[in-house]
Amino acid sequence: MTTPTKRKEAPSEPFKRALEVCTRAIAGDNEVHVSYQPGKPELHGKDVQLPEPSRLPTKREIAVLRGWADSLALTAACHDDKVHNKLAPAGGEARGVFEAVERARVESLGANRMPGMARNLAAKIEDQYAHGRFAEVKRREEAPLEDAVALMVRERLTGEKAPAMAQALVELWRPTIEKRAGRVLARLDDLTEDQAAFGRVVNDLLKALELVEEESQGQHDEENEDSEESPDGGDEQAEETEEGDSGNEKQDADSEERGEGGEQPESADMADSDEFDVENEGMEEAETPEPWRPNLNVLDSPERFGYSIYTREFDETVEAEKLASPEELDRLRAFLDKELKTLASVIARLANKLQRRLLAQQNRGWDFDLEEGALDVARLTRVIIDPMAPLSFKRERDTDFKDTVVTLLLDNSGSMRGRPIMVAAVCAEILARTLERCSVRVEILGFTTRAWKGGQARERWIAAGKPSGPGRLNDLRHIIYKTADQPWRRARRSLALMMREGLLKENIDGEALAWAHARLLARPEQRRILMMISDGAPVDDSTLSVNTGTYLESHLRQVIHEIETRSPVELLAIGIGHDVTRYYARAVTITDASELAGAMTDKLVELFEEKSERTANQPAVRGAPAKPAPGKPAPSRVAAGKGRSA
Repeated sequence: MTTPTKRKEAPSEPFKRALEVCTRAIAGDNEVHVSYQPGKPELHGKDVQLPEPSRLPTKREIAVLRGWADSLALTAACHDDKVHNKLAPAGGEARGVFEAVERARVESLGANRMPGMARNLAAKIEDQYAHGRFAEVKRREEAPLEDAVALMVRERLTGEKAPAMAQALVELWRPTIEKRAGRVLARLDDLTEDQAAFGRVVNDLLKALELVEEESQGQHDEENEDSEESPDGGDEQAEETEEGDSGNEKQDADSEERGEGGEQPESADMADSDEFDVENEGMEEAETPEPWRPNLNVLDSPERFGYSIYTREFDETVEAEKLASPEELDRLRAFLDKELKTLASVIARLANKLQRRLLAQQNRGWDFDLEEGALDVARLTRVIIDPMAPLSFKRERDTDFKDTVVTLLLDNSGSMRGRPIMVAAVCAEILARTLERCSVRVEILGFTTRAWKGGQARERWIAAGKPSGPGRLNDLRHIIYKTADQPWRRARRSLALMMREGLLKENIDGEALAWAHARLLARPEQRRILMMISDGAPVDDSTLSVNTGTYLESHLRQVIHEIETRSPVELLAIGIGHDVTRYYARAVTITDASELAGAMTDKLVELFEEKSERTANQPAVRGAPAKPAPGKPAPSRVAAGKGRSA
């Protein structure tokens, strides 16, 4: 009898197990769970999500993965979400700077105590700045302020300079930051162990950089919380009013002291800032109307990332109704309705499933086992069984589900002709109807080109003598089938335009994705989802004939990486007969167009369920040790003097 042979595990499995153990040890919590999946590293409650390593990871990949694990574990151990949310600005660039500096604080705690961890974190930071063209920035508008401030704070706290690729970024901002906030930066050195004190100084830093007003939101929240913690405040005020003139005189004296103590430094700060503004007023107006938004990326400036466009003159973004007459749209709509009937049974079932799932999440949820609220009668049996058991209360909470917008970006290339484009149109219609019933706004967009094998752009290039390296040589056509604010009844005819002969040509996915992403960023909704539906890699014969064979694909990868790593937009993709998982972190590939409806439904349900689970598990990030007394620094859970290797 032969003994069955054990299946060999992947070479990366021992490394993953060791990394998980080390992550728990640094976090100081055995309940921390480490998972590996595509996408950017994240911390959700006690769930640490890391990128899936290669089967045979390189030394650099191992170091970067260790760095991310160390960073997230330190966040779980040394970062308090309640303190952070109380002190952080409401949003905008100030919030981004605040969070970046807080990450620098957390990482410095580990880097200063453990040389091995310092090397891992340095590898992680170097990898972060290796993907962009930070070394080539020439102006402040091209250099993200939050990165510059965070790297300067890291340099002060750890003594480690910025990576070589990011030194140009830091040096562009260093004179301005040191002039405005040099003294404030010096106050951060001895506060790394105390998150609250550190955060208050960071707010002073934001004021010095004129990113927030003198009275920040975090301070207002702190004042409100203090007032709530003293319920006898009203009685005390009443007693003070009964004291008469003596109390009034005391208050007047206090107000005079506050005026003398507070107004003079404020005026001095104003004088300094006015002097600086006078010196730089002309420069700021000439360069940009918003000098404190220096976020250069491939979405805004693709030319700086190796993707050029010969001319944009002949590109168009057009509403679907303008590409055909009303009579033709009615005819195409009738044809689409016939096809809709043949798939009605299958798609209607999936649509009902999606609607039930989403409406269930839209209903109000409950928090149980509370000390106050409405009496939970379902748990009164505990009192009968155990008279010493306390009463259980519950409280109703509203979900933030409705504040969502979904964009469907459909590939309108020639390879989609026939059944794929018909099924895509039907699925988009059913999905839009369903989400609209659930109070979720839906936008439907399409992308193609105006001509085969180059249009007017190629003609102009030929007339110019065919200069080398022209970049993209076709005329884009981006189509708006339905805007997010448009009711479905008014847009139902427009989607039938996909059935039109001659509309579907070539596809340049990267620029279409950047266009749809920009439209989503302009939306007021808190949650924004972008779903790409395509059947192949980007193809344009005219462009690829005079550039490298991976020209369009490389640009697509750059756009995807930018959205997935730096954008609040949630991106997912569905490939029809084409493996899109090699491009997108969240993706699924189907073999037949008839599977599209099920794939769209499942992915959306997955996203919304994932959101609800994250919201439910939001509070717990820290471990078991008790909190220190007010005013005392929190003890670090990282052992001193120990190196680390996984």
